[in-house]
Amino acid sequence: MNFKKITIAGSGVLGYQIAFQSAFHGFDVTVYDINDEILEKAKAKFGTMSEVFKNDLGASQDQLDAAYQHLHYSADLAAAVKDADLLIEAVPENPQIKIDFYQKLSKVAPAKTVFATNSSTLLPSQFAEATGRPEKFAALHFANNIWKQNTAEVMGHAGTDKAVFDDLVQFATAIGMVALPLYKEQPGYILNSLLVPLLSAATNLLVGEVADAATIDKTWMIATGAPMGPFAILDVVGITTAYNINKMMAEKTQDPLKLKIVEYLKTQFIDKNKLGVATGEGFYKYPHPAYQKKDFLK
Repeated sequence: MNFKKITIAGSGVLGYQIAFQSAFHGFDVTVYDINDEILEKAKAKFGTMSEVFKNDLGASQDQLDAAYQHLHYSADLAAAVKDADLLIEAVPENPQIKIDFYQKLSKVAPAKTVFATNSSTLLPSQFAEATGRPEKFAALHFANNIWKQNTAEVMGHAGTDKAVFDDLVQFATAIGMVALPLYKEQPGYILNSLLVPLLSAATNLLVGEVADAATIDKTWMIATGAPMGPFAILDVVGITTAYNINKMMAEKTQDPLKLKIVEYLKTQFIDKNKLGVATGEGFYKYPHPAYQKKDFLK
C-alpha cells in the first residue's frame, strides 16, 4: 500500500472526521470543498475534534499538533488532487451530484490516484464509469464518530482491481479502523443494511402519527439497552443525509408515506437549518440533548 497523500472531497459530517483521522495517523491530507467559507468552517470543526481526541483517545498535544501539520485545504479541485495517491469522496448523498463530481475529477486527477466513495447507501457500480478509472474505484465507508466507532467497510464493484481493494483494506487499518471487507456489492453495506430499516421504521411511526420522537427513542433504549434511539442517531448521522435518502426512495416509488416523510423533513428541519448535532438542533437540542438526561427513560 503506497498511499501517502490523501485528498478528502467534502468537509461535511463524515468528511472532516475522515480527514482528521487520517492526518492524526500521519498521512498528508488535503481537504477539498467548493469554497473557502466552507473550508473555514471545517478548520473550526478540527478544533472541536482535537478536544474529542484528547478526551476519548488520550491524545497528546504533540500528536494533535502533528496532525494539524498534515492538514491542508483547497477550494480548487485540480490543486487539491494534483499529488493525491487516494481521493475519498464524501459529497452529498445524491447520485447526480456524485456523477458530476467524478466527471470533473477524472479530468484533473493524476493517473495514479485511486478513488473511493464514502456513500452510505449507493453502489460503486453506479459511478464507476463516471470516474474514468473503474478499476481504481471502490467504496470505503465509515460510521459516524469514526475515532471510536471505527468501522471501515471496503466494497468494490465487478471491475475493481483486487490490488486496489487490498490497498484500501490496508489503508483503513493504517488509520486506526477495523477494516471490514465485503465480497459483493450490497446497498447499505453491512452497517446501513441493518441501520437504515430501523431509522426508516422509526420515521414511519413518527410521520404516521403513531408516537412522538422521544417516545419512540425511549422505547428502543429501554427495550434493547441501546444508548441512543433512532432519532438521536439521525441527529448524529445528519438529517440532510436522511432527507436525501428518503427523497430518492420517494421519487422512485411514489409511496405516499415516503412523500410525506420528505415533506416533513424539509419543512421541519432542512428549511429551518435544524440538521442535527452539526447545527446544534435536530430532533434534540445540543450539546445537552434530552435523551442523555437521567429522567429520560422514566
